[in-house]
Amino acid sequence: MKLTVIGGGSTYTPELVDGIARLRDQLGVTEIALVDPDRDRLEKVGAMSQRMLKRADHPAVVSTTESAAEGADGASVVLMQLRVGGQAARAVDETLPLKCGCVGQETTGVGGLAKALRTVPVVLELADQIREVAPDAWLIDFTNPVGIVTRALLDAGHRAIGLCNVAIGFQRQIAGLLNVVPARISLDHVGLNHLSWERAVRLDGIDVLPELLRGHGLTIADEVGLPVDLIRLLGAIPSYYLRYFYAHDEVVAEQMTGPSRADEVAGIEARLLELYADPAVDTKPELLGQRGGAFYSEAAIALIASLLRDQGDVQVVNVRNGTSMPFLPPEAVIEVPATITAAGAVPLPVDPLPDLYAGLVAHVSAYESVALDAALKGGVDRVRNALLAHPLVGQNDRATALAGLLLAANRSYLPWMAGRSLL
Repeated sequence: MKLTVIGGGSTYTPELVDGIARLRDQLGVTEIALVDPDRDRLEKVGAMSQRMLKRADHPAVVSTTESAAEGADGASVVLMQLRVGGQAARAVDETLPLKCGCVGQETTGVGGLAKALRTVPVVLELADQIREVAPDAWLIDFTNPVGIVTRALLDAGHRAIGLCNVAIGFQRQIAGLLNVVPARISLDHVGLNHLSWERAVRLDGIDVLPELLRGHGLTIADEVGLPVDLIRLLGAIPSYYLRYFYAHDEVVAEQMTGPSRADEVAGIEARLLELYADPAVDTKPELLGQRGGAFYSEAAIALIASLLRDQGDVQVVNVRNGTSMPFLPPEAVIEVPATITAAGAVPLPVDPLPDLYAGLVAHVSAYESVALDAALKGGVDRVRNALLAHPLVGQNDRATALAGLLLAANRSYLPWMAGRSLL
C-alpha cells in the first residue's frame, strides 16, 4: 500500500513514520511518498524517515518529490499536513490579533481565519491534482483549521475525512490517570474541531467521568488550562481550545507578555532538522514530543487501517453533520465518534447538546461557513463578515481594523489581493 504525505517535509513526519514502524501489523505500507515544495526539508526528513524504517527492519521505501501528482500516483491514502506560509505566517497569526485585544491562536479566531484564507485554495488545488492520478484515494486532512478545510474538500466532492489528535490525546491521558490500557477507554466526544467536550468517559462501557473529576480534577484542569470548579460545573472535560473562549482576556494578557508559540516551535523545528540531517540519528528524537501532535501517528494509522480493511470500528473524526446535531445544517462538519468502514465515516447518534454547549457550537459553526465563503471567493467584505461572525471578535471596530491588518499581512498568499488597495 502506498501512503502519500502532502507536507512531507514537516518535522511531524518522523512521528508518523515511527507509528508505521511500530504498528506494522495494522497497516501494510510498502511506500511512503513525501511531497513538499521545500527541497531542503524534504531531503532531510526523507532520509531520516528511511533510516527509521531500516532500523525497524520495515520493508517500506521512502520516495520524495515536489509534485503532488507524482507523489499521489497510485496512492491508496493521501495524508494532508501542510502549512502555507510556514512558521513565519503562524507567528503573524498569533501576534497580529493582540493589536486589537483579541486572542492570538493559529487555528481559531483571527489567526484561524487567516490560516483558512491561505490554506483552503491551496488544499483544493492539490486535491484536484490528486484526484486526477488517484481518484479512489482517501484524503485524510490533518491540516488546520481542520473543520473548515475538511468542509471545503467535501463540498468539492473529494473523499475526505478530517482528523485531529485531541480526542486520542484525552483517551491516552485518562487511561494513564486510571492506570488502564487505552483500549478500555471510550469517550463521548462532541462538538467541532478545536471546540469540543468529553461528556462521558467510559471504562469498559461504564461512565466514570464523575469519579474521574473527583479524583483527578486538578490534574485535568491543569492540562486544559481552566479552573477545576468550572470543569466540575460543566460536568464535562473541555478541550484545551475552550480556554480561548472561557478565559479569553486572561489568555490575551498572557500572550501580551510572553513569546508566541510560533517562536517556540520555530526553535524546536530548527533543532529537529539538525537532528534529522545527522546520518547517525535513526530513531524519533525526544525533542519531537515538544513539537505537538502527540499520538498523531496512532490516530492516523487507526483511521487508515479502518478505511482500507473495512473494520467498522469507532473513531473520533471530522465528518458531515447530517442529522447528528439538528440545530446545525446537514452540510456542516462536526467532530464526533463515527463508525469507520471502507465506505467512509458514519457518525454515531449524538445525544442532544445542552444549550450551554449548543449555543457556542452553533455560533462557531456559522462562522466557519462564512469563513469558508471568504476563503473561496475572496473580498474584503467577506473577510470582515467572518470576523464579525466569530465570537472571539464580533465587534465592528475590531472586525474592520483586523480585516485590514490581516489582509495586508497575507497579501502575498491571496491571489485575489494582487495589486488591490485596502483603502
